[in-house]
Amino acid sequence: MDPLTGERCRLREVRLDDLDDYLAITGDNRVTSWLSFDSHTRDGAQRSLRAAVDRSARADRPDYLLAVTRLDDDRMIGFARLGPTGVQAAHLGYAIAHRYWGHGYATDAARTMLRLAFTDLTLHRVSAAIGPDNQASIAVVDRLGFSYEGRIRHHVFTNNAWRDSLLYSLLTDEWTPTGPHS
Repeated sequence: MDPLTGERCRLREVRLDDLDDYLAITGDNRVTSWLSFDSHTRDGAQRSLRAAVDRSARADRPDYLLAVTRLDDDRMIGFARLGPTGVQAAHLGYAIAHRYWGHGYATDAARTMLRLAFTDLTLHRVSAAIGPDNQASIAVVDRLGFSYEGRIRHHVFTNNAWRDSLLYSLLTDEWTPTGPHS
């Protein structure tokens, strides 16, 4: 797949040589406290990254885990993922390394993934499940025009506790390439 370019970042396939940057994201409790998994060890990050690279090479590719890079640098500063959830539907997830928070990379990466979802993949629905305390991520989906659908109780077990998620969705006929509140 060719890289996808947004206004602030580029999305490209993850590579095995992204391991150090991937671990800086998935091994950082400040980042993973908002995700659906506990922080990775180096071995865990390596297994996860290898699995993503292997899935991306399949003819029947099950998901898209893409590296988020700055426009002027090819180093991974985050990742964005579309995972299938049903007929013409996918779940959107994203994470940005702590040092790059607050610069609009998550919003731009999510917007760019939506372009992939609704154009190239011709999906009908994209959802996002976000921890109730993750105000930054809620602001991302609000900016992009997602609708709040409700609370999923005890949805994720992470950091030795169950966590609720707030469910948001965007349908293809609600999507605009730049998002309604960009």
